[in-house]
Amino acid sequence: MRPVVVVSAALALWAALGLPAHAGRSCAPHRPTVQGIERGMQLAQQTAQALDASGARVVLLGRAGQDLTKYGLRYSHLGWAYKSEAGPWRVVHKLNECGTAVAAVYRQGLGEFFLDDLWRYEAVWAVPTPEVQARLLPVLQANAQATQLHVRPYSMVSYAWGEKYQQSNQWALETLAAAMEPVSVRQRAQAQAWLRFKGYEPSVLKIGPLTRLGGRVTAANVAFDDHPPEKRFSDRIETVTVDSALVWLERAQLAGAPQVTR
Repeated sequence: MRPVVVVSAALALWAALGLPAHAGRSCAPHRPTVQGIERGMQLAQQTAQALDASGARVVLLGRAGQDLTKYGLRYSHLGWAYKSEAGPWRVVHKLNECGTAVAAVYRQGLGEFFLDDLWRYEAVWAVPTPEVQARLLPVLQANAQATQLHVRPYSMVSYAWGEKYQQSNQWALETLAAAMEPVSVRQRAQAQAWLRFKGYEPSVLKIGPLTRLGGRVTAANVAFDDHPPEKRFSDRIETVTVDSALVWLERAQLAGAPQVTR
């Protein structure tokens, strides 16, 4: 049975208890600080203003939840943001349940999206073409469609062309494929075939055996066993990243150039 999109609780409760699901950031225990909440809310407000000014109804929205510069990456997590009928922007994205190897799809406001203990207070977003927006909007608004290709098994570095696990950015691109080709894309393998056909290229992270072993032993949400042995043992980990998604969307003429809000 597919999980449904979770509508988050009130922001005050979230800030008091801490969100128990994360993506694109460390799962180390922490409590929100006043400064962090203020900066996150300020970024959310600035992003909302920028998105409103763009005239878009749907955008790809990313954040920098952890430092990935050693892998040549600037952003860690993305979701699809859409303008709701009521006015506020909502973000549909996949979040890992900290300390576990599973994840779920959530629907949140911009405030919650940017209150997740960011590494850098910066948003990146890209406006899809009108056709892409028109196809994505009804998918994001409907729980069943938004979770059609979602699976619970999760690894932060899941193989871009595998089906054993599914990380957050991978879910976002596979959902795009299903939205663009609703008749022919009904399974993850079909979504990945569409992404290949459209020229998507995952990021290749150089992760050595000691790092792989340490990650698998100390974190339930990190696994490498879905990567082909010839790539894994040559330290080539191919996974879906925000940076690669932004480059591909522009190159494939599915979205405009990335925009940054600080």
